[in-house]
Amino acid sequence: MNPARGVGWRRLRFRFDWTLTLSASVVTTLGLMNLWSAVHDKQSNLFSQQISWLGLGVGVFLAVATVDYRTISRYAYFFHAAGVALLLGVLAFGKMVGGGRRWFDLGPFHVQPSELMQLLTAVALGKYLNDSPALEGRTWRHLAIPVLIVSVPAWAIAKQPDFGTAFLLLLVFFTIMLTARLRLRTLGAIVGFATLAAFPIYQHLLHEYQRKRVEAFFNPNSEGAYQTRQALNAIGSGRFLGKGFLHGTQIRLRHFPALWTDFPFAVWAEEWGFVGCFVMLLAYLVLILWILKIAGDARDRFGATVCVGVAAMFFWHVFINVGMVSGLLPVVGVTLPLISYGGSSILTIAAALGLVMNISVRRFSY
Repeated sequence: MNPARGVGWRRLRFRFDWTLTLSASVVTTLGLMNLWSAVHDKQSNLFSQQISWLGLGVGVFLAVATVDYRTISRYAYFFHAAGVALLLGVLAFGKMVGGGRRWFDLGPFHVQPSELMQLLTAVALGKYLNDSPALEGRTWRHLAIPVLIVSVPAWAIAKQPDFGTAFLLLLVFFTIMLTARLRLRTLGAIVGFATLAAFPIYQHLLHEYQRKRVEAFFNPNSEGAYQTRQALNAIGSGRFLGKGFLHGTQIRLRHFPALWTDFPFAVWAEEWGFVGCFVMLLAYLVLILWILKIAGDARDRFGATVCVGVAAMFFWHVFINVGMVSGLLPVVGVTLPLISYGGSSILTIAAALGLVMNISVRRFSY
């Protein structure tokens, strides 16, 4: 047995972060309960597939947690470039579904590289911020490389087209850069530029169906707001305590699309009510806050930045998904981490949590 590997496994065993693991396990358990309720009467095979993805995810989690994250840091730009290559490959050879190329068709499995790109971008930004000598008062000159790191994958994802994931990638980038000690003038300029860019993006880059989603947000009675209205009916029918496990019918009987991918929160709200929604969001909050605590304890800037990026991934996914299901945001097709069905999402989250565990385990080792 390799001595270095033996040391890695012993360190992982004795310094295992049980709070991180248990909080993620709670969210995963809630997700499995919700998925079974959504698919048991029609597409129960999706539940068994999700179990298989979670089993593979555990292996990914342990593998990423075991390899010293400083080794991962050394190859951060390579991993990022590989992710960009996969995105370009999807544009050229990906499977066309619903007018977009977002997945590689691998027979029984479909792989979506844009999910993984969120983590790889956080890793690349962590590498840059760790190596950059400018630790105070960063200006436009220091933003050139970070902007390049995020803009290329964001452009490739938007071309699929998947503006929801591209927007999420930009939100993760913005959250990370808030920790980079930007000058207030620089930060204000970024916000101003993003605001000015919103209108031309809406007018010239969004597809017709995407504009209809935005317009439906401002006109809830329009035809394009059907999904949101049905989700709100389900949430409202759950009331305080919900209808009970497997007793939700408001959405399933209407053959609601994307029930187990984009709108699982509506299923949960109908069956578990306000109390259940509070429990789910509390579980997410505990997980996110603990990841941020690990960021604060990290021994280098790479570890801290990656943890902030992973926390941002969770936060913005939950914020946008719950917001669109409850009618507070336009529908953009963003999944709910560890709750929504999907192999690419599961494996990405598993790798992200494995990297956070890696940083937590080694925070006292040097």
